[in-house]
Amino acid sequence: MPGGGDSVKVAVRVRPFNQREKNAGSGCIISMKGDSTTIKNPENGSTKVFAFDYSYWSHDGFQESDGGVYTPNSGTSNYTDQRRVFQDLGQGVLDNAWQGYNAALFAYGQTGSGKSYSMIGYGPNKGIVPITCEELFKAIETNKDSQKQLQVSFSMLEIYNEKVKDLLVKSKQAPDGLKIRQNPQAGFYVDGLKNVPVRNYKEIEKLMEQGTVNRTTASTNMNATSSRSHMVITIRFNQVIRNAGGESNTRSSDINLVDLAGSERADSTGATGDRLKEGSAINQSLSTLGNVISALADIAGGKKNVLVPYRNSVLTKLLQTALGGNSRTIMIAALSPAGINYDETLSTLRYADRAKKIQNKAVVNESPTDRLIRELKEENARLMAALGKGGKSSNSEELQRLLLENERRMSDMNKTWEQRLEEAKKEWEKGHGGLEHEEGNVEWKQVPFFTNVNEDTQLSGVVKQCLQVGETTFGRSPTATYTIRGLGIQEQHAIIRNNGSKVTMEPVNGSKIYVNGLKLKEKAELHHLSRIKFGSSCLYLFVGQVSERKPNDEKEYDYDYFMAELAEHRGVAIDLQTPRINESMENLKSYVIFQEFMDLLPQISEANAISLELNKGVKFEAEIKTSASHDSMQNQGGKEVIIQVTNEKIRKVWIWSKEKFLHRKDLMEEMYCKYMDGETLPLGRDKDPFWDPVEDIFLGSCHVMLQSLSYCVEIDEHFTLHNYHGKEEAVMKVRIFPLSEKGEYLGEESILEPRELLGKPFNFEISVPECMGVRWCSEDRSRGVYCKFSVMDKEPVRSQTMKGKGYCDFGLKHRVREKKVTQEFINYLQTHSLVVELWGTQGEPGKLNEEDQIHQKFNGTNGHAHHDTDDVFSELKNKDLEIEQLSKDLDALKKENFNLKKKLDKQQTHIDMKKSRRGLHSAPPLDVSQASIPDVGLDADLAQALRIFFKDIKDVQSHISQIKENAKMSQGGSTDNGNIKQALGKQEQKLHEVEDKLTGCVSSLKESVTNTLRKAKR
Repeated sequence: MPGGGDSVKVAVRVRPFNQREKNAGSGCIISMKGDSTTIKNPENGSTKVFAFDYSYWSHDGFQESDGGVYTPNSGTSNYTDQRRVFQDLGQGVLDNAWQGYNAALFAYGQTGSGKSYSMIGYGPNKGIVPITCEELFKAIETNKDSQKQLQVSFSMLEIYNEKVKDLLVKSKQAPDGLKIRQNPQAGFYVDGLKNVPVRNYKEIEKLMEQGTVNRTTASTNMNATSSRSHMVITIRFNQVIRNAGGESNTRSSDINLVDLAGSERADSTGATGDRLKEGSAINQSLSTLGNVISALADIAGGKKNVLVPYRNSVLTKLLQTALGGNSRTIMIAALSPAGINYDETLSTLRYADRAKKIQNKAVVNESPTDRLIRELKEENARLMAALGKGGKSSNSEELQRLLLENERRMSDMNKTWEQRLEEAKKEWEKGHGGLEHEEGNVEWKQVPFFTNVNEDTQLSGVVKQCLQVGETTFGRSPTATYTIRGLGIQEQHAIIRNNGSKVTMEPVNGSKIYVNGLKLKEKAELHHLSRIKFGSSCLYLFVGQVSERKPNDEKEYDYDYFMAELAEHRGVAIDLQTPRINESMENLKSYVIFQEFMDLLPQISEANAISLELNKGVKFEAEIKTSASHDSMQNQGGKEVIIQVTNEKIRKVWIWSKEKFLHRKDLMEEMYCKYMDGETLPLGRDKDPFWDPVEDIFLGSCHVMLQSLSYCVEIDEHFTLHNYHGKEEAVMKVRIFPLSEKGEYLGEESILEPRELLGKPFNFEISVPECMGVRWCSEDRSRGVYCKFSVMDKEPVRSQTMKGKGYCDFGLKHRVREKKVTQEFINYLQTHSLVVELWGTQGEPGKLNEEDQIHQKFNGTNGHAHHDTDDVFSELKNKDLEIEQLSKDLDALKKENFNLKKKLDKQQTHIDMKKSRRGLHSAPPLDVSQASIPDVGLDADLAQALRIFFKDIKDVQSHISQIKENAKMSQGGSTDNGNIKQALGKQEQKLHEVEDKLTGCVSSLKESVTNTLRKAKR
């Protein structure tokens, strides 16, 4: 193979639908033909085509063998199985390694797209990594050349929050993780990373299992699940060849196998519009990787002076050789087939399309072993000389570290391979009791146990915690039977008792435990396959007595099942939100929103737990925002998930978008990590992800149908304002009445057919005089409210802000003048409503001194508040309770006052009507909505009924006229029709009579309606 100019090979692979996508009835948006991949937009049907080195169809056309292996179901099936992926990709990695080239393979895609399945596999369906290792040792076993020694070593690390953790080290590691160093020849490497010599594939399997257990434990402690962390497995393959003269030559290859974090967090869109613009270190590596790939693609396209930002993250430092350096690299992009994931899938395809443009320059890593040792000795001599100069050199510590590193490398080279293998074996047995001991450790097969459930299927079922007869405890304390350190976990969290036939669990001191989606408040029995949640993120499945178990009965209860169950018990109706096949696109969109809501639940739970532990007093709640609350046609589309953020200490509320919340959540996790490491948290609010400047909050809205106005009929009613939950926020009085050209009130005599308004000027006034029972102000008297509305999509009309009152006298009036009524205007009145919105204020900008003081008190070393502040807030809480009771008494008095005011309004209206008829002045709109006056107002429904009646009557009159014409034609005919003419004459006479009666009936009805309204007003 040539030594340079190798392009990165890119493969894409589409997986089957998961259960969530099946429930959504989602269609497949991916199609493949040869090496090309096509994606279809589910909304408009447009397509985009991409070409890659390999396009793997693994969506359907497969069957499961008796051994659980997925294979094509026929000779014509396009299904690509795990073995085929290895032959195309993994075999190439192996071939490169044998030739002495560095090789890299990394998987990219959104969480749940199948990255880990392709890389690691699941059950008997082994992925590229295990098959590559297995095939490598098969080839090694066939080596019969006594002059060639083949050496394999294995390392496994995880990158989370820009910190490197060695997954092969069981003991506690430094909070800052392992350091990344740079060697002039070798490039970047991880200082102190354990590189374990292995002699067969079985040992690699055990090391991978141990690394996965350590990774799972870490994910439980801080929810650093595979969706947020990167895993890098490095297999170092050395071929030491001795010649006839006894000199040795080493050909080496580093095989880097990288499972990247979920791509849905690769960008920083959450920071858009946020005052905290900087990205989180949690996503830094993934976003930097995208920048590196884009820069390398630009260079490959001929762009000059492009800076490749390798040094901006830990991951890109370690992958520098794999991307644009000395390596032959393969990327596999995992795709979801479902329409509900269109945006993420398209983003992944574009990412892969850029990656295929990258050019690497791979060279064979081959050099005499003796020369390597000589070069290390020479470098050590230079380092010793530099250190021997004395003085306080700023880099003397770094020189000392390089010296020790070189000595370690020389020591490894001077040891025989057999010595290194024996040392590795002794170390493993010391920490794990030997392979044979571990294989016999199947205690969980005999007793009930908890097994972990993780978002990544590769990490589910890894931890098994046996529940022996007697008492088992869970908690943070080292004295607990099983120590768990997740968010929201107490020192002593749960007590489990097993009497040999029954297992019970009891929460300790009100600890947060959920069983099958419901909070556990007291001791209860656990049943086989009960779903357990400790704290905010520790998920376990209870596996009962041996007699209760069935093959694969645990398979159903995956991470999605847990989240769906928790969401359902949170009040989200899954059955109502889950559309079936062939339902409308709107329903599918609703399902997408539901899934977003469900996905946010664990994130919100963690954010609340972090807030509690840092004593921030901030509570997060997910809500579904619907555009119907703001839409004048009350369309149900346009739903989105929003987060209500409430600071319960200072009673401030914010509304965050999903993207902003996720961005802030990352920053919260960073803050929590610092807190756990004992660092001093910043005192200022500017860097605090829990704080934001105050903002106005949407409280609720009401819809006033304008149809009556098209008949010149006034609207005068009380409307209930509802929030996004449908909960009542207040009651608002709204008046809309037509006016004359002079701006005078038109009485009931003005009732007209809509067509009679065409071409004429039309004026009307909208009045919002008052609002009652405002909960927002009742809860906190420092708050205020205002209302606003918009007519015909024009500039919103806003009232004055009323503060601290449950009853608000807005006195808002707005006149609308339409110079010439068109059919379009009439259609608007008959199909649209006036949306009146109520908004809450939370204090004036710049008056935040009290808030600042509280913020300072609750931010100190390790995030703990001072004890005296607890006493202050306890006292404040008592005062708040007193104020709340007084507020209730005040609201009761205001309600009584309001009833009296209604009676006065009735009398005033009667007086105004009399004055209006005398022509003294124009009267305000009449209050026809009071409980004491009969409901005889001609509202929209009555107007609609009258319109239909008039139309029907006219149709009848039209038919009668037609019959009369026919009768005249018959009578006027030349043919003698005998008695027919005489009969028709009588019929014509009767028709005349009916027509006269109907005409009189219509006139009488119109007059009766007008008189009824007049009497009601008197």
